[in-house]
Amino acid sequence: MRKVVLFFNLIFQRYTPDPFVIATLLTFLVFLLGVTLTPTSSLELINYWGNGFWKIIAFTLQMVMVLVGGYIIAISPPMQTLLKWFTGKIHHPLQAVVFVSLISSFASWLNWGLGLVVGAFVALELARKIPQLNFKVLVASAYTGFIVWHGGLSGSIPLVVNSEKNFSFEQIGRIIPTQETLFAPFNLVLLGLLFVSLPFINMLLYRWYGDSENSTPQIQEEPPQAKDVSDLRTPAEKLESSSLVTFLLFVMSAVFVGSLALQGNFQLDLNNVNFLFFFLGLILHKQPKSFIRAAIESSEKVGPLLIQYPLYAGIMAMISQSGLAAQISQFFIHISTPETFPIWTFSSAGLVNIFVPSGGGQWAIQAPIVIPAAQALGVDLGKSVMAVAWGDAWTNLAQPFWALPVLAIAGLKVKDIMAHCIFVLMATGLLISTVLFLF
Repeated sequence: MRKVVLFFNLIFQRYTPDPFVIATLLTFLVFLLGVTLTPTSSLELINYWGNGFWKIIAFTLQMVMVLVGGYIIAISPPMQTLLKWFTGKIHHPLQAVVFVSLISSFASWLNWGLGLVVGAFVALELARKIPQLNFKVLVASAYTGFIVWHGGLSGSIPLVVNSEKNFSFEQIGRIIPTQETLFAPFNLVLLGLLFVSLPFINMLLYRWYGDSENSTPQIQEEPPQAKDVSDLRTPAEKLESSSLVTFLLFVMSAVFVGSLALQGNFQLDLNNVNFLFFFLGLILHKQPKSFIRAAIESSEKVGPLLIQYPLYAGIMAMISQSGLAAQISQFFIHISTPETFPIWTFSSAGLVNIFVPSGGGQWAIQAPIVIPAAQALGVDLGKSVMAVAWGDAWTNLAQPFWALPVLAIAGLKVKDIMAHCIFVLMATGLLISTVLFLF
């Protein structure tokens, strides 16, 4: 088996291009499929693509801020100390793989934005401690934990159907409470199995890969320290190094969050996660100068996100407005029975997610097809909703879109983790399908 794993790793290393090229090839593929499989003309597809190119610009900035905020926090002196303490008893590569798998899974279950950055930074700290560690496999293991996000507290599709203010409410005729989705027995069982199996799968793959002394990037041991205030001469320098400036701004943010929480209006959505990241990073760095330095360092890593996410926005526009995504979903539903419906819904969602890597966007495409089909077949709606959600999360393991922040933090390329992720994709796909069938 080790030879098989190493062979496929070599194949992916040689033939997996940069994520920007992958996004470009997906653009061409969707265009060709749209022309051949739908009545849409080539000019209409190009118009869909161009008009949709900037549709997720706000989301792009949110993702940039997730990366920047997480990076600022991670290289702050207090967080460096905490990470060292947190990983202090881990001295063996296999321990590191298990630990990073669990911590990234738990963070992703809490909030998907946290899940994208926490595992990567823990992997960086472990790489400092264990020189012989295969860093590429460790980062891949950290990313695999992201698969649990749509079954967790920030899962967009189950949260959407839990509100009357959603586009699928009229079709369903009621809200679907989280007791039928996120906290349904089948979902809790699936989460438990993934929390147990992911560390085991990653550890097994690590054994087959083996250690590698040359796979760890050059990691800055300690963030640069600010000058002592007594060494500063000008008023500007003193302001830039004043802890009072950051403290007062932090107090304002704390009052705002506290007031929202007291009113019951605070939700851990992406904007609020970024808000917390921003001001937590500010207070951890203490001085504006240190905070700015960390922000500049982190900004060097955001370029790939800025140039690739608009391409995916164009892809989403083409596949949804041409009706191609609906055709994919309808094909799987037509071959379904009441027993196999959740599995085929999961599979179709996984395929659609390759081209529409957005939970909310995917539900907008599949809900008008999945809901009436589930009702006609007498399949539980909560389970049908979660089948779409898990399909969306599942093929993120093969989709560079969500891996970009992790790769930027780690300084790796998608080809460095893709073979590992594909093996985990196959194992978890079997596990999720089995649970959906048996429960």
